[in-house]
Amino acid sequence: MEEQAVVLYSAPAIGHLTPMVELGKLLLARQPSLSIHVLLPSQAYEGGSVSSYIAAVSAAHPSITFHHLPPTSLPPDYSTTSQHLETLAFELLRLNNPNVHRALVSISETHRVRALVIDFFCTNALSVARGLGIPCYYFFSSSGCGLTAFLGLPVLHRTTTKSLKDLATDTVLRFPGAPPLLPSDIGGLAQDRNDRAYELLLESATNMLMASGIIVNTLEKLEEEAVKAIRDGKCVPDGPTPPLYCIGPLVSSGDGGKAESGGGPGNDKPECLTWLDSQPRGSVVFLSFGSLGVFSAEQLKEIATGLERSGHRFLWVVRSPATGNGHKAVSTAEPDLGALLPEGFLERTAGRGFVVKSWAPQVAVLNHGATGGFVTHCGWNSVLEAVCAGVPMIAWPLYAEQRQNRVFMVKAMRVALPMEEAAGEERSVSAAEVERRVRGLMGPEGEAIRERLQHLKKETQAALSPGGSAQVALAELVQSWSIA
Repeated sequence: MEEQAVVLYSAPAIGHLTPMVELGKLLLARQPSLSIHVLLPSQAYEGGSVSSYIAAVSAAHPSITFHHLPPTSLPPDYSTTSQHLETLAFELLRLNNPNVHRALVSISETHRVRALVIDFFCTNALSVARGLGIPCYYFFSSSGCGLTAFLGLPVLHRTTTKSLKDLATDTVLRFPGAPPLLPSDIGGLAQDRNDRAYELLLESATNMLMASGIIVNTLEKLEEEAVKAIRDGKCVPDGPTPPLYCIGPLVSSGDGGKAESGGGPGNDKPECLTWLDSQPRGSVVFLSFGSLGVFSAEQLKEIATGLERSGHRFLWVVRSPATGNGHKAVSTAEPDLGALLPEGFLERTAGRGFVVKSWAPQVAVLNHGATGGFVTHCGWNSVLEAVCAGVPMIAWPLYAEQRQNRVFMVKAMRVALPMEEAAGEERSVSAAEVERRVRGLMGPEGEAIRERLQHLKKETQAALSPGGSAQVALAELVQSWSIA
């Protein structure tokens, strides 16, 4: 009997690859006889190293095979006025179709390929799968509310003539099942309808409707209104919506190398976890801003001053200031804490504060009993990790879809307090605001959020248990391609 295979294909940046691989592990747990094949395109820009992650996953899961696709390059005459790095990622992935076709044909020689699962960057592979008669599913690794906005983009495009960036700043945008958004809440790729990035995003949202199904990494109980609106067809008023499978929360299982598992050099217990062991239960605020989140030197000093004045215990991951553009830039240099932080800060906060250079084992920190709050950049992987750990949040978005995530987290999910930025291009946050929000979350203001998170932690455990909503959705997904 032919071995059954599922092929996964995402943008190569670690934030996209990790949830896709977790989906592969989930499918294997459900159907151990499956063979999972992950197609790895070359990166359009430096999005964090994935090689140690791939090596660790390969060692832990022999049924997951990674296929490095040949590098693609843009034509010599290619030019774009788009300011977005993601435009290059979209364009290179579009040129990858012949490589994807060859890989699928090659895998099909020894396996029966049941499905190709793609993320929104890889939308052009839909036509390859259809040409080969392979069912193609979108894996939307952000929130259900974000999915309503994504599905609503073609509707917004048809019913408006202005770019989002040109709308009045107080224009209210409504998507079914999600709280109202302002134009500035929407991710940068969707801001300018004359930008190539917008065209490619719109194409991806339109193509999603032709998929065999949409897999979303969320918990139904976390986003009930959004999930209901999508299932009821309210987001796509003029045609059918593909079946929706809420298989989350999918969070890293911790065997993926340093990027997530917590092992430092030699896999010794990281010093920050030892420090947490000596702190009172629920007393520490954890600050960490994802694989690409960086701040200016001035902003780091404001955070430090706010934390010191708050009087609360903290564990803070500090990275070297940005050398690229804005908050999304890879910085590999080791931070010089003495130069970056206010004079005497480390000495004055010794004992109640712990500053980590560049990286901390986030899942382990969030699940530690001493952790009582989380200041996050609102990346969806991080939000789900906090929900699973039952840790309330302060939402401080930096890039991509994170600004709309903040609205969803505060208004719809009720899992966070919002960090308020100053007006202007820099979107800086003052020391006073850091102090106010940390005190608020850790004090009476945060009580309702703490209770909500304890409830959601139990809901996530129930969803992931046999017979729970995520397990039922997974069974339905596997069933859908078994009969395709």
